[in-house]
Amino acid sequence: MKAEEILAKVDHTYLKQTATWDEIQRICDEAVQYHTATVMVPSCFIPRIKAKYGDQLKIATVVGFPNGNCNTAAKIAETAQALADGASEIDMVINVGMLKAGETDYVTGEIRALKNLVGDRVLKVIVETCFLTEEEKIAACGCVNDGGADIIKTSTGFGTAGAKLEDIELFKKHIKPGVGMKAAGGIHTREEMEAFLNAGCCRLGASAAVKVLKGEIDA
Repeated sequence: MKAEEILAKVDHTYLKQTATWDEIQRICDEAVQYHTATVMVPSCFIPRIKAKYGDQLKIATVVGFPNGNCNTAAKIAETAQALADGASEIDMVINVGMLKAGETDYVTGEIRALKNLVGDRVLKVIVETCFLTEEEKIAACGCVNDGGADIIKTSTGFGTAGAKLEDIELFKKHIKPGVGMKAAGGIHTREEMEAFLNAGCCRLGASAAVKVLKGEIDA
């Protein structure tokens, strides 16, 4: 797999609590240069990115991040503002506690509410697999299916563990046709990126991808 092919499926990510505008500009410059799928950034930076870069890149942001247990109205408001500011993709965190309590209607309803708002743009649903049993992961797939989301995503990168291949294999068995998969969290090597893409992921969430692969492109 060529480096360019991998980077075209990468959400070039910088979500640290300490993120500064200088750091965000750096990853935006890299995203433009290396043609990543998106930049994944905190929503406060979206207006500045749109003002500086225009349509040179797609902006993705997170909602309800990283814990997912704010109320639905807050997630809706956060999503609406991000879209108004220029986001093309939204990565929402589910309410993990509700899922673990068996309240799947709540989780599905929240996903559906955000998808209705996002419309033709992309909604990814972070289910935070590190906190879930296999049965709960399967239930999460059902919520994503029924809520109409575009992509199921493994992790925030802020939990106790990140993406695992066995979770992608499990997702494949339980998501409906047309729902994509995104692996995120702890992906640091070319081999890991290729493994997740070969397993069927359409996106990767990674902060290290450009650093790892740009030497191949620049050489």
